[in-house]
Amino acid sequence: MSPRDSGPVDEAIEQVHRAERARVLARLIGLLRDFDLAEEALQDAFVAAIEAWPRSGIPANPAGWLMTVARRKAIDRIRSATARDRRQREWGELSVAWTPGDPHETISDDRLRLIFMCCHPALATDAQVALTLRTLGGLTTAEVARAFVVSETTLAQRLVRAKRKIRDSRIPYLVPGPAELPERLESVLAVVYLIFNAGYLPGDGDSLLRVDLCDEAKRLAALLVDLLPAESEPAGLAALLYLHDARRAARTDGDGRPVTLEEQDRERWDRRQILAGLHLLERTAGLGPTGPYVLKACIAAVHASTRDPVATDWHAIVGFYDQLLRLEATPIVALNRSVAVAMATSPGEGLALLDDPVLAEPLVGYHLYHSTRADLLRRAGRIAEATEAYERARDLTDNRAEHEFLDRRLGELLAWPAG
Repeated sequence: MSPRDSGPVDEAIEQVHRAERARVLARLIGLLRDFDLAEEALQDAFVAAIEAWPRSGIPANPAGWLMTVARRKAIDRIRSATARDRRQREWGELSVAWTPGDPHETISDDRLRLIFMCCHPALATDAQVALTLRTLGGLTTAEVARAFVVSETTLAQRLVRAKRKIRDSRIPYLVPGPAELPERLESVLAVVYLIFNAGYLPGDGDSLLRVDLCDEAKRLAALLVDLLPAESEPAGLAALLYLHDARRAARTDGDGRPVTLEEQDRERWDRRQILAGLHLLERTAGLGPTGPYVLKACIAAVHASTRDPVATDWHAIVGFYDQLLRLEATPIVALNRSVAVAMATSPGEGLALLDDPVLAEPLVGYHLYHSTRADLLRRAGRIAEATEAYERARDLTDNRAEHEFLDRRLGELLAWPAG
């Protein structure tokens, strides 16, 4: 095959990168116990594929080819390392071959099995989740940083520390047995939830939605419900994702611009997904203490069950947020609660919560904090301040659809009656 006939090769490489990269990388990590070495070796393997496949043809098992070559590249890197390099160890395990998942294992799905594997309890929960999102979730470093509402520099430092601990402590990366699943569940749920959020509110690009991430998160959540039917939180998470995703068709107008929840045409909401979400939420009753995902699903259920936005029971939503804050005292939960308080009482009360430095300082670089504050300022008639807040929100996002929405809001404020 000549270089000019490389179209099918390029397509094959793109396909295997999208579909198999995470699986191959996770197996390399389990084998090498070194994230950086695994990532470098896999990158070397892709470079080798770009060079070799146009000449030799696309292999019958592209993922297996990459695993074999990446393992060989890792050996080359280890052998060429200096005596001071901590990677110099006994590497007899490197003869392990690529094998697909065993359908008889406790977790039959490859992606979910590897997420459980990477959520190792020897690491702090945030480190587990960040590493897994970066490795298996299909998210870039920038997207993971947005998920944690931190700078890319902070996130990169966190990843480096976690990788160093894995390497220096020789943490074994093995598929956990049934008894080990509950201790990893919190991190696995967080990974799936943040994959969905990255798809539901992408920070850049032209679209308000990444369907691939949303659908993958829903699929993983459904698998978790089947895997752990006696646990309430997997069902709560699955319910939450179904209820949110039910609004997909109504979230944008004909030109792809965002439509706020209160302005959405609720007839366009997917009633099948709503019913599925409500059914899952009902399943959580009697399965133990109410956890954060069940509470978030309860909030989503209030919206999903209300045909007229004016009739929304905001006081009930505030009550759910009060419970949620006791379990998950994060700035994002506090931000969302402030909106509920504003809708239940007055914009002024919501703004007082938003302007509290305890909430404002951690979210100073988060565009949704500023757009939320702008909306409450608009409702309160404080137009100059609302304009400034909308402009700040616009500066903090690279998503074209969000820009168009914020520009529309700014245009509306220009036409606002003086005084």
